[in-house]
Amino acid sequence: MSPFHRYRWFLLAGGITLAFGVVSLSVPRGPALAATFDIGYFVLMLVAGAAMLANAWPQQGVNRTFWLLMSSGCFLWACDAGAWNYYEVLRRAPVPSEWFMNVILFLHLVPMLAAVGLRPHRAEQEPRFRGGTLEFLLLLVWWLFLYAFVVFPPQYISPDPALYERNSAVLYLVDTGALVLVLGIAARGATAGWRLIYLNLMAASALYALDSQGLSIAMDTANYYTGSIYDVPLIGTVCWLAATAMTASQWHPEPAPVQDTDKWGAVVLRMATLAILSLPVLGLWTLLWDRSPFLTRNFRLFAVLAAMLALGVFLFARQYLQDRVLLRLLNHSRNSFENEQRLQSHLVQREKLASLGELVAGAAQEIDQPLTAIMDYSEKLWSHERLTSEQDALVRKIVGHSQRTRDLIANLLSFAQQSSAEKKMVDLSVLLQRSVQMRELQVHERNIRIENAIEADLPQVWGDGHQLFQAFVQIVENALDALEEAGGGTLRVTAQREKDQIVVRFSDTGPGIKEPGRVFDPFYTTKPIGKGTGLGLSAAYGVVQDHQGQITCHNQPTGGAVFVLHLPAAAPTAQAVAAAQS
Repeated sequence: MSPFHRYRWFLLAGGITLAFGVVSLSVPRGPALAATFDIGYFVLMLVAGAAMLANAWPQQGVNRTFWLLMSSGCFLWACDAGAWNYYEVLRRAPVPSEWFMNVILFLHLVPMLAAVGLRPHRAEQEPRFRGGTLEFLLLLVWWLFLYAFVVFPPQYISPDPALYERNSAVLYLVDTGALVLVLGIAARGATAGWRLIYLNLMAASALYALDSQGLSIAMDTANYYTGSIYDVPLIGTVCWLAATAMTASQWHPEPAPVQDTDKWGAVVLRMATLAILSLPVLGLWTLLWDRSPFLTRNFRLFAVLAAMLALGVFLFARQYLQDRVLLRLLNHSRNSFENEQRLQSHLVQREKLASLGELVAGAAQEIDQPLTAIMDYSEKLWSHERLTSEQDALVRKIVGHSQRTRDLIANLLSFAQQSSAEKKMVDLSVLLQRSVQMRELQVHERNIRIENAIEADLPQVWGDGHQLFQAFVQIVENALDALEEAGGGTLRVTAQREKDQIVVRFSDTGPGIKEPGRVFDPFYTTKPIGKGTGLGLSAAYGVVQDHQGQITCHNQPTGGAVFVLHLPAAAPTAQAVAAAQS
């Protein structure tokens, strides 16, 4: 891109300013000169506001708000310029020195201050509370109060034109100076694109601040008229703002992460704090040292009280909203931490089961061969030899313990072979009903009741029906064993769909589990020796994991344990395909 094309808007802005300068020096004072400057100033201000509004359209979030606030400041500025057109161009009458548009002109810089305070040049790495609207309203109320406190008394309460002009000029200098200051502060830590935007806006604002003071002095000395040389820098300021807005997209402003050394980031919030602290100071000054007339002092005291009430409401609302956001972030952090812990425990458990499965598979096969020989020889000895009663009892014990060892090896092999060989569409409601019906007749005489609440039209899952059935049976048997030890109770089995998952719950009224966090660990059992190996729930855990699900266990506050299984429901299209194939 050539330098001319890159800076074409700034060159055009300089040319327009130069043209107005030539008109100011060559055209005599009169209605034509006033109309030229009034209309030109008004149109250029609308162009600057429209250019900033156009920048806001493709943006999102803070960037959009920044350009919207900047454009609103320009449009407020244009309202003042339009009022000058109404008086000098349409009515051919002088503009009143004391009128309500001075307030609009004074307040047009507040949206620009709030825009810079949003820090669009900073990329927040974490979500945070954005009270931009409340902070803007707080600043707006404070500047309104300051204008009323300083300017209204000599304007309306105890009229003093000279004091009014002096106070309004000083206060406007403070207003423009604050904008120049915050733009300079923001430019210090901004990236290259945003720094160019801030520096150009700061330079234009500084030019405007200086010319406003020169123009005020010229008015006091009766040397000012519309179209005079004092208006040329105003034209230049507006052209500079418009050129900056039109060129901003070429600078590719990108946000940068917040740095720990960025102590000037929250500009608006700091100004809001200063505004709150200034109110009691101004009230104390009015009460003790203000030598103005009685009505003026009373007005200023009431203005302080009203501002304190309004700002107090805004601060309360801001703090309330910020607390809400902080609580939401705290809950989110807590949930994230719990999910991370849960995920970590699942990964550790899965790795533990995988490693142990490989070890168990090899060991079980090695043990099974000599064990088979021991059982064969023991049975031959038992059947072919005449044994004494003592020898017969010993052989029976050998056979019994061998059989128990073989059952243990079978459990180990079943535990080691958890991956499903073939999966298909499975109806969980049928598997749950069967797993419950297997034990219903056995527990009827033990004061144990089994209830089930399985949702109708439960979607199918993609999996191995045999493995899932064995996992359900294992959970049911553990719950029934706990109820039997407690002397009876109720086991409730529920299944329902939640979004794209099927949630199965096994809840009992037994004594609960001593260590819920270890219940899925291999070989962990609270049953007496000979009654359990501690592999059943570990195998169930592996089955659920192999089916892309989750299984958790916890104790209920009212007593008893709850096993919760989350299994992914098959998509309707997959169920339809499976039904067609069957």
